[in-house]
Amino acid sequence: MLKNVKILIHQGKQYIPDVTKAEVPGIFRGRPVISNAAVDIQELVNLCPVNAISANPVCIDLGKCIFCGECALAYPSKIKFTKDYKMATNYREGLLIKEDEEKSITLNAEIIRKEISEYFSGSLKLRQVSAGGDGSCELELNACGNVNFDMGRFGIEFVASPRHADGIVITGPINENMAEPLQICYDAVPDPKIIILAGTDAISGGIFADSPALNRSFLEKYKIDLYVSGNPIHPLSFINGVLELIKKRK
Repeated sequence: MLKNVKILIHQGKQYIPDVTKAEVPGIFRGRPVISNAAVDIQELVNLCPVNAISANPVCIDLGKCIFCGECALAYPSKIKFTKDYKMATNYREGLLIKEDEEKSITLNAEIIRKEISEYFSGSLKLRQVSAGGDGSCELELNACGNVNFDMGRFGIEFVASPRHADGIVITGPINENMAEPLQICYDAVPDPKIIILAGTDAISGGIFADSPALNRSFLEKYKIDLYVSGNPIHPLSFINGVLELIKKRK
């Protein structure tokens, strides 16, 4: 007991007490903001390697953005990446960041299925499916359960079998080889179940969006309950998004 107390005094609290108000390092690229500064809009649009930037008005689609930061480096007066890691929403249009609009990314409570808060508010078991992912989002999801973020204290955990899960978390652009295993995994999850897309690759295909090696037909068949943007996602983005999705609502 005394040894444990000595370790606590020496190291301090290793976990993040409040994941909703945690601070991240300044190098982190979170939710961008777009000013009304005058720049060459066409050059700005052409600069993006994944066509995440559009014009009239200038808009960044965080479902496509790979957070390379090239736009902010080239046009610092126009685009700035903040440290806001709350970048999860439950409707696709919620990931669109528009010019001269300073607002947070949130969930639309009106379209959250009633059974989500009824069944999963206190306990949520998830099966993660890497559908052609590069390992980056998978690593960040693994970090959600470490001593710093400790997602398990909220009753949110990853499980090995889809039969023990309440939903699936998809990472990766969903290549042809993983399309069928993804469907099999989803079918094995008992109803009611949720689908979460974690990361740019899962949301839009990312840099692989136009590749003939992809088969994203799975996403056309089901309602997506949560989009977590990032490339890769940050554990705080995922945890805050899931907590907001499953919290009790009247």
